[in-house]
Amino acid sequence: MTKLDIANMSRRDALALGLVLFGTAATGSLISFPAFAQGAPAQAQQIANHFSSVKTMAGEFVQFGPRGEQTGGKFYISRPGKIRFDYEAPSSYKVISDGTSVVIDNRKLNTSDLYPLSKTPLKLLLDERIDLSGGRVTNVKEEPDLTTIQIADRQVFGNSRITMMFDPKNYELRQWTITDAQGKDTTVMIFNVQQGVSLDPGMFVIDYKRNRVVNEQRRKG
Repeated sequence: MTKLDIANMSRRDALALGLVLFGTAATGSLISFPAFAQGAPAQAQQIANHFSSVKTMAGEFVQFGPRGEQTGGKFYISRPGKIRFDYEAPSSYKVISDGTSVVIDNRKLNTSDLYPLSKTPLKLLLDERIDLSGGRVTNVKEEPDLTTIQIADRQVFGNSRITMMFDPKNYELRQWTITDAQGKDTTVMIFNVQQGVSLDPGMFVIDYKRNRVVNEQRRKG
């Protein structure tokens, strides 16, 4: 699979892609949200600005899929556009974004599936600056221990949406939930997070040659 094709995505791909789920027109249905008429609330943009200022992050994650699946591992972020998820055993998945594309790589199964970062909710998460203007914010909920910001942008990732949850005191990201076009949620919780860490740029390099070879083998097979 070398292009955006959710209709033909296998359950194997869909599970690993829980971190970068797309919203496409594959179902033919549209979801509408009541956007804020005057733009994002000030606190929401303030939190987003703080998160945008963190250029590198590293930590651990636990992912909960729409069917109760639970996986985990380590993640790394280098803004703008770069992210890496190394899933722990027995999963052998690696999800890498190099700022342009996202690859789901499984050496054990010898698969390598490539998707455009620009069509995923992760694009907003990884932008140089998270821009909440233009009606992107569809809901903000402020509680004593949590501030929740929901974002939807059909031009960026179709009918899916991302909900980010921050600590209201230090503005640190705690978790995010991606809701796909069918209304199914995948939640990622992060912990043991370090900010401002030095990361090897090679961590975010996609092996495009391997992707071409693997997919050519799949087509011939």
